[in-house]
Amino acid sequence: MAGDPYKYFRIEARELLDGLNRGVLDLERGIHDGELVARLLRLAHTLKGAARVVKQPAIADAAHTVEEALAPHRAAPGPVPRGWAEEVLGHLDTIETRLTALDGLVEERPPTAGSSAEEPLTTVRVEIADMDGLLEGLSEACLRLSALRDELGALARVRRVAGILHGRVEPRTGGNGVARELETGTGPFALEELGPSLDSLQRSLTARLDAGHEQLLRVRDAVSHLRLVPAASVSGALQRAVRDAAQSLGRRVEFELGGGEVRLDPHVLAALRDALLHVVRNSVAHGIEPETERRAAGKPAAGRVQVDVERRGDRVAFACRDDGRGIDVEAVRRAAVQRGLLLASESRSLSVEAAVRLILAGGVTTSKGVTQVSGRGIGLDVLRETAARLKGEVTVLTETGVGTTVEVSVPVSRSLLAALAVDAAGVALLPLDAVTATLRVAGRDIARSAGADRILYEGQPIPFLPLADALGRQAASHLDGRPWSIVVVRSGSALAALGVERLLGISQVVVRPLPALAAADPVVACASIDADGSPQLMLDPAGLVAAAAGNRPLAAEAAAPARLPVLVVDDSLTTRMLEQSILESAGYEVDLASSAEEALTKAHARRYGMFLVDVEMPGMDGFEFVVRTRADPVLCDVPAILVTSRSSAEDRRRGTEVGARDYIVKSEFDQARLLERIRELAG
Repeated sequence: MAGDPYKYFRIEARELLDGLNRGVLDLERGIHDGELVARLLRLAHTLKGAARVVKQPAIADAAHTVEEALAPHRAAPGPVPRGWAEEVLGHLDTIETRLTALDGLVEERPPTAGSSAEEPLTTVRVEIADMDGLLEGLSEACLRLSALRDELGALARVRRVAGILHGRVEPRTGGNGVARELETGTGPFALEELGPSLDSLQRSLTARLDAGHEQLLRVRDAVSHLRLVPAASVSGALQRAVRDAAQSLGRRVEFELGGGEVRLDPHVLAALRDALLHVVRNSVAHGIEPETERRAAGKPAAGRVQVDVERRGDRVAFACRDDGRGIDVEAVRRAAVQRGLLLASESRSLSVEAAVRLILAGGVTTSKGVTQVSGRGIGLDVLRETAARLKGEVTVLTETGVGTTVEVSVPVSRSLLAALAVDAAGVALLPLDAVTATLRVAGRDIARSAGADRILYEGQPIPFLPLADALGRQAASHLDGRPWSIVVVRSGSALAALGVERLLGISQVVVRPLPALAAADPVVACASIDADGSPQLMLDPAGLVAAAAGNRPLAAEAAAPARLPVLVVDDSLTTRMLEQSILESAGYEVDLASSAEEALTKAHARRYGMFLVDVEMPGMDGFEFVVRTRADPVLCDVPAILVTSRSSAEDRRRGTEVGARDYIVKSEFDQARLLERIRELAG
């Protein structure tokens, strides 16, 4: 960023500006659902803060003016006045002009001394999408190499056949040609030499493939690690936000970030960075007292804001702590009554927890006036919305005169994670940080009841659940009294005992989020793909504890297996594996193909009950694949469903024309509908 100090600001600002323009135009057209103005306020507030960080006061002032114009309409669902949108769009045009000027400034900026020589030699900047493509390619290579290793078994079979022939061929006289050669002394000697030669070839190929496979795994793990970014990369932005807020309010505040070495997905970190900027500004504006007030309370003159980052199993927690005055519950009561959120009689019994919930809901502020730092009750609203989008949780703890802690905990979308692999009618992964103990328990030591089965652990009864039941899998029966392998997992202060067939070991895995098309059970947090390309589910400790305690029904029994297998055709390894996981969990046998050409070969070698086909693939696309199968007298009766990201009416029409029985857009994916269509079409 040395040559372009505004690179990321310009990208972010244009995204925010686009959202503001579209929202204002919607308001002008009378589209006002109550949430729209709140969302626009958050966009303007974020733009203002980002502009202040990069020292662009003109843009910050214009964004503040937009906030001023939007604020009166937050609680007024009616249409905006005539001319209002024109005025606001004028301010947005001003911001656009300033951004364009920044573009020109960057283009004209001469390279600084040393920057052109030093940075390229020490740093290489790579797009995250390119890293993802490389990582997926490496996984694909590992998968194909594993398949090649499996085929080495053919050499062993040939060697055994050579040994059998050698034992049966004996020197005899007569005959001619090859037969005579085998029947004379030459044949047995040739067969005797063939066996060791095949044996040597097999050992050599096995060693070379094993070495290549190990090297690919090392490269894959290195790329996985490089893709992740340390939490410390947001330290500068947070520190600058604290400094600017403190200077604006005339206060002294120190900032510190702990746990900066924790690495996580850059998209998650980018989203949290924007939310945390609001949180640390709030800590300064609402928490840290003026210097005279702090001295009178016996506190250091300088306030303190600290952000600690901690990885907890499959989640990362960011905790922002300040040593300020704490949340003023009385001020929250007055603000809630003033905004009509509470009746005066109700406010007298408002607890600290209820006050926190009101603040998190947005629109409630204890500031006496609107400033460049705070005053609209938007900061924690942004955090709550970000956490909800990332499927995270927000908690707020406060103590009068001591300070406030705001913590957001989110799942890691892609991170190196220590996991315990277990066999529960198939491989499953448990975050090692959530594993408290492993036990061996006899069936007679499990207390059965109508509510929940339990075992004794450290003298206390805890709920027991066969993990296969939680996953909807058919587990081996333990009615014969065989002992269970037990994994005790913890979520918060709650424990649960999970019964598994066996423990498979501990390993470092790269976990990936499940896409929207893989609507998962609450016990599933994310997924991993092993070295052989097989999907493995990473389980959620909170969901498992709730399931064991009987707080959710057990997964329904898997659907009856289809009479014929399903062939999934997709060039994306991740999509293939996740679709396989969905279908197999519903009881279907699944084969995979990474291209339409490979799928045609497999379709002629085995009979299938359904083709599940992507559209966009290198070489032959999904449309052409369906055309060819419809024209093939052997395959014409096998129904095909297209599953694709292409959603235009023209593409849908073409899918119907080529003979696809259904057309499913990934962004509109409904897992239940897909399984129902497969049951209808394939049995």
